[in-house]
Amino acid sequence: MKNLLLLFTLFLPFDGWAGVYKCTDADGRTDYQSSPCTENHKAVQINTRTGSKVDLNELENRQAQTNEQQKQLEMQKQAEEQARLDAIAARKQAAKAESELTLALIKSNPMQFSAFAIPPYDPDNLPAGVRPFEARLPDIEKFRRLAAQKALATGQCQRVEADELNAKSTHEQLVFLVNCSSGAAYYFNEAELKE
Repeated sequence: MKNLLLLFTLFLPFDGWAGVYKCTDADGRTDYQSSPCTENHKAVQINTRTGSKVDLNELENRQAQTNEQQKQLEMQKQAEEQARLDAIAARKQAAKAESELTLALIKSNPMQFSAFAIPPYDPDNLPAGVRPFEARLPDIEKFRRLAAQKALATGQCQRVEADELNAKSTHEQLVFLVNCSSGAAYYFNEAELKE
Protein backbone atom coordinates (compact mmCIF):
# COMPACT_ATOMS: atom_id res chain seq x y z
CA MET A 1 0.00 0.00 0.00
CA LYS A 2 2.83 2.39 0.84
CA ASN A 3 4.43 1.69 -2.55
CA LEU A 4 1.14 2.38 -4.29
CA LEU A 5 0.75 5.65 -2.37
CA LEU A 6 4.31 6.66 -3.24
CA LEU A 7 3.75 5.79 -6.89
CA PHE A 8 0.47 7.76 -6.91
CA THR A 9 2.26 10.78 -5.37
CA LEU A 10 4.90 10.66 -8.06
CA PHE A 11 2.25 11.10 -10.75
CA LEU A 12 0.51 14.03 -9.11
CA PRO A 13 1.26 17.38 -10.76
CA PHE A 14 3.75 19.28 -8.69
CA ASP A 15 5.19 22.57 -9.96
CA GLY A 16 8.47 22.04 -8.17
CA TRP A 17 9.10 19.03 -10.42
CA ALA A 18 8.21 20.86 -13.61
CA GLY A 19 11.80 21.88 -14.30
CA VAL A 20 15.12 20.07 -14.24
CA TYR A 21 18.42 21.81 -14.78
CA LYS A 22 21.13 20.22 -16.86
CA CYS A 23 24.41 21.69 -15.64
CA THR A 24 27.69 21.16 -17.48
CA ASP A 25 30.92 22.34 -15.89
CA ALA A 26 34.13 23.47 -17.62
CA ASP A 27 35.48 19.91 -17.64
CA GLY A 28 32.40 18.66 -19.52
CA ARG A 29 30.80 16.83 -16.60
CA THR A 30 27.00 16.95 -16.70
CA ASP A 31 24.69 16.96 -13.68
CA TYR A 32 20.91 17.05 -13.56
CA GLN A 33 19.48 18.92 -10.60
CA SER A 34 16.27 20.57 -9.45
CA SER A 35 17.91 23.90 -8.57
CA PRO A 36 19.47 26.38 -11.03
CA CYS A 37 23.08 25.84 -12.05
CA THR A 38 25.88 27.92 -10.57
CA GLU A 39 27.70 30.53 -12.63
CA ASN A 40 30.56 28.10 -13.32
CA HIS A 41 28.26 25.73 -15.21
CA LYS A 42 26.65 25.81 -18.63
CA ALA A 43 22.94 25.73 -17.81
CA VAL A 44 20.04 24.18 -19.71
CA GLN A 45 16.60 24.08 -18.09
CA ILE A 46 14.49 21.10 -19.11
CA ASN A 47 10.75 21.14 -18.60
CA THR A 48 9.80 17.57 -17.63
CA ARG A 49 6.17 18.08 -18.66
CA THR A 50 6.81 19.26 -22.21
CA GLY A 51 10.36 18.09 -22.77
CA SER A 52 11.31 21.56 -23.98
CA LYS A 53 14.75 22.94 -23.22
CA VAL A 54 15.94 26.46 -22.58
CA ASP A 55 19.63 27.31 -22.72
CA LEU A 56 19.83 29.68 -19.74
CA ASN A 57 23.32 30.87 -20.66
CA GLU A 58 22.13 31.83 -24.15
CA LEU A 59 19.06 33.48 -22.65
CA GLU A 60 21.27 35.43 -20.25
CA ASN A 61 23.62 36.43 -23.09
CA ARG A 62 20.71 37.67 -25.21
CA GLN A 63 19.38 39.67 -22.27
CA ALA A 64 22.84 41.15 -21.70
CA GLN A 65 23.04 42.08 -25.40
CA THR A 66 19.60 43.68 -25.27
CA ASN A 67 20.59 45.62 -22.16
CA GLU A 68 23.82 46.74 -23.85
CA GLN A 69 21.92 47.85 -26.97
CA GLN A 70 19.46 49.82 -24.84
CA LYS A 71 22.37 51.39 -22.97
CA GLN A 72 24.05 52.32 -26.28
CA LEU A 73 20.80 53.83 -27.60
CA GLU A 74 20.38 55.85 -24.42
CA MET A 75 23.98 57.07 -24.65
CA GLN A 76 23.43 57.98 -28.30
CA LYS A 77 20.28 59.93 -27.42
CA GLN A 78 22.16 61.77 -24.68
CA ALA A 79 25.03 62.54 -27.07
CA GLU A 80 22.59 63.84 -29.70
CA GLU A 81 20.83 66.01 -27.13
CA GLN A 82 24.17 67.35 -25.90
CA ALA A 83 25.22 68.07 -29.49
CA ARG A 84 21.94 69.93 -30.05
CA LEU A 85 22.46 72.01 -26.91
CA ASP A 86 26.07 72.70 -27.88
CA ALA A 87 24.95 73.83 -31.37
CA ILE A 88 22.40 76.20 -29.82
CA ALA A 89 25.03 77.63 -27.46
CA ALA A 90 27.51 78.05 -30.34
CA ARG A 91 24.84 79.76 -32.47
CA LYS A 92 23.98 82.15 -29.64
CA GLN A 93 27.67 82.93 -29.12
CA ALA A 94 28.21 83.57 -32.84
CA ALA A 95 25.12 85.82 -32.98
CA LYS A 96 26.39 87.74 -29.96
CA ALA A 97 29.80 88.24 -31.61
CA GLU A 98 28.11 89.61 -34.76
CA SER A 99 25.92 91.90 -32.64
CA GLU A 100 28.97 93.24 -30.84
CA LEU A 101 30.60 94.10 -34.18
CA THR A 102 27.41 95.93 -35.22
CA LEU A 103 27.22 97.85 -31.94
CA ALA A 104 30.87 98.85 -32.27
CA LEU A 105 30.15 100.14 -35.82
CA ILE A 106 27.18 102.16 -34.58
CA LYS A 107 29.15 103.56 -31.65
CA SER A 108 32.02 104.66 -33.87
CA ASN A 109 29.69 106.27 -36.47
CA PRO A 110 26.97 108.12 -34.50
CA MET A 111 26.24 110.44 -37.44
CA GLN A 112 25.38 107.52 -39.73
CA PHE A 113 23.36 105.38 -37.29
CA SER A 114 20.68 106.22 -34.78
CA ALA A 115 21.46 104.69 -31.39
CA PHE A 116 18.75 102.05 -31.83
CA ALA A 117 19.06 101.45 -35.57
CA ILE A 118 20.14 97.81 -35.24
CA PRO A 119 19.28 96.48 -31.78
CA PRO A 120 20.55 92.92 -31.32
CA TYR A 121 17.95 90.19 -31.33
CA ASP A 122 17.71 88.38 -28.00
CA PRO A 123 18.19 84.66 -28.86
CA ASP A 124 15.96 83.64 -25.93
CA ASN A 125 13.16 86.06 -26.85
CA LEU A 126 13.09 86.43 -30.62
CA PRO A 127 10.38 88.47 -32.35
CA ALA A 128 7.73 86.36 -34.07
CA GLY A 129 9.05 87.26 -37.55
CA VAL A 130 12.59 86.19 -36.66
CA ARG A 131 11.78 83.01 -34.71
CA PRO A 132 11.33 80.78 -37.82
CA PHE A 133 14.90 81.70 -38.82
CA GLU A 134 16.43 81.05 -35.39
CA ALA A 135 18.98 78.60 -36.81
CA ARG A 136 20.40 81.43 -38.97
CA LEU A 137 20.62 84.06 -36.24
CA PRO A 138 24.39 84.70 -36.66
CA ASP A 139 23.83 85.27 -40.41
CA ILE A 140 20.90 87.58 -39.69
CA GLU A 141 22.98 89.75 -37.36
CA LYS A 142 25.86 89.90 -39.87
CA PHE A 143 23.60 90.71 -42.84
CA ARG A 144 21.78 93.44 -40.89
CA ARG A 145 25.11 95.20 -40.47
CA LEU A 146 26.02 94.70 -44.14
CA ALA A 147 22.57 95.92 -45.28
CA ALA A 148 22.97 99.14 -43.27
CA GLN A 149 26.43 99.73 -44.75
CA LYS A 150 25.13 99.06 -48.28
CA ALA A 151 22.26 101.53 -47.79
CA LEU A 152 24.72 104.19 -46.60
CA ALA A 153 26.95 103.47 -49.62
CA THR A 154 24.13 104.48 -52.02
CA GLY A 155 24.61 108.11 -51.01
CA GLN A 156 20.82 108.48 -50.68
CA CYS A 157 20.79 107.36 -47.06
CA GLN A 158 22.48 109.82 -44.69
CA ARG A 159 21.53 108.00 -41.51
CA VAL A 160 20.16 104.52 -40.77
CA GLU A 161 17.12 104.65 -38.50
CA ALA A 162 16.06 100.99 -38.58
CA ASP A 163 17.34 97.73 -40.03
CA GLU A 164 15.26 94.57 -39.62
CA LEU A 165 14.76 91.12 -41.09
CA ASN A 166 11.85 91.46 -43.53
CA ALA A 167 8.76 89.28 -43.83
CA LYS A 168 9.76 88.46 -47.44
CA SER A 169 12.57 86.29 -46.08
CA THR A 170 12.79 82.57 -46.75
CA HIS A 171 15.14 80.02 -45.21
CA GLU A 172 17.19 80.04 -48.41
CA GLN A 173 17.12 83.83 -48.98
CA LEU A 174 16.99 86.31 -46.12
CA VAL A 175 15.69 89.80 -46.94
CA PHE A 176 16.41 92.97 -44.95
CA LEU A 177 14.65 96.34 -44.87
CA VAL A 178 16.72 99.42 -44.05
CA ASN A 179 14.90 102.69 -43.27
CA CYS A 180 16.83 105.95 -43.52
CA SER A 181 16.28 109.36 -41.95
CA SER A 182 15.64 110.80 -45.43
CA GLY A 183 12.57 108.56 -45.75
CA ALA A 184 14.26 106.22 -48.21
CA ALA A 185 13.82 102.50 -47.68
CA TYR A 186 16.03 99.77 -49.10
CA TYR A 187 15.45 96.06 -49.47
CA PHE A 188 18.49 93.84 -49.73
CA ASN A 189 18.52 90.07 -50.01
CA GLU A 190 21.45 88.03 -48.76
CA ALA A 191 22.69 87.30 -52.30
CA GLU A 192 23.17 91.05 -52.84
CA LEU A 193 24.87 91.40 -49.48
CA LYS A 194 27.34 88.62 -50.26
CA GLU A 195 28.59 90.47 -53.36
